[in-house]
Amino acid sequence: MATNAINMFDKKLLQSSIIGAFKKLTPREEVRNPVMFVTWVGAVLTSIIFLERLFKGTFSGFEFQIALWLWFTVLFANFAEAIAEGQGKAMAESLRKARVEVNARLLKNGLETKIQASTLKKDDIVVCEAGDIIPADGEVIEGIASVDESAITGESAPVIRESGGDRSAVTGGTRVISDRIVISVTSTPGNSFIDRIIAMIEGARRQKTPNEIALNIVLAGMTIIFLLAVSTLKFFADYSAQASGQDLSNIVTVPVLIALLVCLIPTTIGGLLSAIGIAGMGRLIQQNVIARSGRAIEASGDIDILLLDKTGTITFGNRMAVEFIPAPMISTMHLAEAAQLASLADETPEGRSIVVLA
Repeated sequence: MATNAINMFDKKLLQSSIIGAFKKLTPREEVRNPVMFVTWVGAVLTSIIFLERLFKGTFSGFEFQIALWLWFTVLFANFAEAIAEGQGKAMAESLRKARVEVNARLLKNGLETKIQASTLKKDDIVVCEAGDIIPADGEVIEGIASVDESAITGESAPVIRESGGDRSAVTGGTRVISDRIVISVTSTPGNSFIDRIIAMIEGARRQKTPNEIALNIVLAGMTIIFLLAVSTLKFFADYSAQASGQDLSNIVTVPVLIALLVCLIPTTIGGLLSAIGIAGMGRLIQQNVIARSGRAIEASGDIDILLLDKTGTITFGNRMAVEFIPAPMISTMHLAEAAQLASLADETPEGRSIVVLA
């Protein structure tokens, strides 16, 4: 499947990501990430304290800056995750737009009728000639033709599709370059190759990988440690103020302690962790690889050897005649001549291999 890279600075993608970042500002969304949930709680508390002092007329610009930066930190993490999710959705949307409505030449009772490709049903027979777009997934039942499958596979060189053997399958949306073929439709409306690809992209599950789960546990543990450490500073400050007779109430305030906590906890890693996983799945889609989950991506990193049974490179996809074994009292030459005459009109790969061997 040929895909184009989705521009991260696309106007529509940025607009939807900004809206998505604000939609994620809910406890249900933020609690999935312990580090960012603590930051979100700190932003809420700081905003409440600022608004309270604003109405009393005792607010300071410093507290306003703390609240502003905390909200920016949370929104930036949400935006990174939203833009990573948006790239996957944009890829599926681009595939939908790539599907064009074409006419199909339906062959019925020896007569050709032009109909909309979307109305084709399974087992319908259609005819395609040079320049035609194949209207639906199917099997070639008659003829041989060169087909441009670059829109699906990304391969610029045309491929040969013919009846018989394992090179008879054709995909809707590809273009016939030369000759004429008769195709039997094998897919139902909404269940074509492109439809299944779109469904796989949209249905890719965002599962946390084992390493991601372990890292989340470490980040949560560090957050708890720093939370306990910062919470004790208020008591130490009050004790020091009483012992020295100084007034530290305007120095060691709750907004200041919250700002210190957010600086200590690993907000960068916590905020971008899920976005990195989603972006990894999106990068694979751009390379024509569909990952159903992040767990599958991580497991593939442990692969040392990959053996691909590539038809035509490692194996032959067709049955081929390699030897003539005559019956008793029959010469090999006579058998070869008879086999050649019997296979001259056979268009299957097996029939052609008999002619070549003879």
